[in-house]
Amino acid sequence: MKVSREFFSRDTLVVAKELLGKILVREFDGKIIKGRIVETEAYIGPIDKACHAYGLKKTPKVEPLYGEPGIAYVYSIYGMYYCFNIITKEKGSPEGVLIRAIEPLEGLNIISENRFKDSYENITKAQKKNLANGPGKLCIAFNINKQNNWEDLIISDSLYVEESQKSYNEKFCDFDIVETTRIGIDYAEEARYFPWRFYIKDNNFISKK
Repeated sequence: MKVSREFFSRDTLVVAKELLGKILVREFDGKIIKGRIVETEAYIGPIDKACHAYGLKKTPKVEPLYGEPGIAYVYSIYGMYYCFNIITKEKGSPEGVLIRAIEPLEGLNIISENRFKDSYENITKAQKKNLANGPGKLCIAFNINKQNNWEDLIISDSLYVEESQKSYNEKFCDFDIVETTRIGIDYAEEARYFPWRFYIKDNNFISKK
C-alpha cells in the first residue's frame, strides 16, 4: 500500500524517522525495483543553514521545496550525482527529507547493472553493501535523476513509497533508530550539529555510523 500524502504532511523530523523501514519503489522500462529505506536526513528551511531554502530563500532551483508534501525534490551535486528528497510539512513551507541510504530488496540484478554494469551474482560482497549506501549511489541504483524532480509520489506509478512489509524479514519492522548529525554540511555553522540524521541501528546498508 502506498504511503499517503497525510503521512508526509506532518512534522519533518517525525516523517524522517518514520520513513525508516518503508519501501521505495521505482518502475521504469517495464522493470520494478524495491529497497528498504534505512537512512534519512531532515532539512527545515526556515531555521536550517544546511537547507537550500534557508531563511525562506526562493529560486527556480528550490521551488519544489515549497510544493505539496509528497513530491520529489531532485538536485545535482558536483555536476555528477543526484540527491533525492521528499517534501514534507505543508505547501509553502520549505522542508523535506533526504533519502540517504537504501537496502536493496527486489530487482537486484537491475540495481547492480545500474550501479556496476554487472549482474548481482558477479559483484563482490563489498559492492553489494555499497549498492545504495549514499544519496548519489542510490539515485544511480534506482535510476532517479532530474526528470523525477517535482514528481508526485502519491499519484506516480513510477516512483513512490510503500508501507513496510514483514514478508521480507521477520524483524523487518522491529528496529532501533539512531539519531545523529548530518553528513557533508560543515559550511552550515550551528546547523551542522543538529541531530537530524536518522538510521536503522546495526543495518549493513547505511552510509556511515
